[in-house]
Amino acid sequence: MTKQEFVSEVARRAQLANRDAAKAVDAVLETITDTLKRGGDVTFTGFGKFSTQHRAARTGVNPRNPGEKVHIPAARVPKFSAGSGLKSAVKQ
Repeated sequence: MTKQEFVSEVARRAQLANRDAAKAVDAVLETITDTLKRGGDVTFTGFGKFSTQHRAARTGVNPRNPGEKVHIPAARVPKFSAGSGLKSAVKQ
């Protein structure tokens, strides 16, 4: 599902105009992004939790030259943990 398809489905279910649904979806995504940038977590009970995780520096392999080792620096990366409600809905 693309973002536009998602916006259309939100508009249909919430009985909103596509423009209003697009603004709402954009606002939700921006809010989640801004919260993660600040190091916070976003939790939707039963759905899941968006958070950040520290990935340590490591040594990798250059895919163009497998004999060459490259240094991959440490980074803070986004993480999503599915909640029990989402997990059970997907299992069915």
